[in-house]
Amino acid sequence: MMTEEDIVVERLAGGEGIVLVTLNRPARMNALLRETVARFNGLMDELAADAACRAVIITGAGRGFCSGQDLAASNQRNQTGSSGVIEKLHWQHQFAGMGGRIRSMPKLVIAAVNGPAVGAGMAIALSADVRIATPAAKFLVAAVRIGLTGGESGISYLLPRMIGAARAFDILLTGRAIEAEEAERIGLVRSLSDPRSLIDDAIAYARSVLANSPYSVAHTKALMWANLDANSYEAAIQAENRAQILGTMTEDYSEATAAFMEKRPPHFSGR
Repeated sequence: MMTEEDIVVERLAGGEGIVLVTLNRPARMNALLRETVARFNGLMDELAADAACRAVIITGAGRGFCSGQDLAASNQRNQTGSSGVIEKLHWQHQFAGMGGRIRSMPKLVIAAVNGPAVGAGMAIALSADVRIATPAAKFLVAAVRIGLTGGESGISYLLPRMIGAARAFDILLTGRAIEAEEAERIGLVRSLSDPRSLIDDAIAYARSVLANSPYSVAHTKALMWANLDANSYEAAIQAENRAQILGTMTEDYSEATAAFMEKRPPHFSGR
């Protein structure tokens, strides 16, 4: 285990390449300092390039998943007037960059949402490929209530694609919370777990995905995110066709077809 102050990283035993990332400021509901964001982005870059990592589970310590930007630290900066527009824009890009890194990395990313996911914390959860939550989870972007917009760190892009524009308008304009039961009902989270089994359930889900070949998982993820933005059905088909043909050229595809014919589990090499 490696501890880096407010982020804990654990490579899980078993050899499957599952990495557990825990936001670790429980006294502040895992609120994000600028330093935390910088470390998180660096960590995501490292894991994206790490061939031994195949899946990342992101969760929070204590009662919260992530309460977004640490408003106490932000208020202190505002009162001293130390942050100019250039500095603010830089850090806005850093906050928004968390979700972009999660989406673009060729690894499965699961958000194990153990409590409130607020603002940038909600964006982290929405940027994951899959969300599993506890009944204590809630999703909230309340910036509209403090003189800002409901569009934050990609939320105004991600939320309507996941739950539809009508629901997203309601949630972002009012600043109301999406409670766990509603999140499951509208498909924002895959399932609700008992708090005691949340991480185990996320690990079990990761293992079910990682039973497939590394190429299959990475390129299915890339196709899903890319084709949410496809400008036509034909463009989506072209992207799928390219990925499928490249897949037939891998050793893992030959292994999978042989295993199917021989009625045995496949043994993937990642080649």
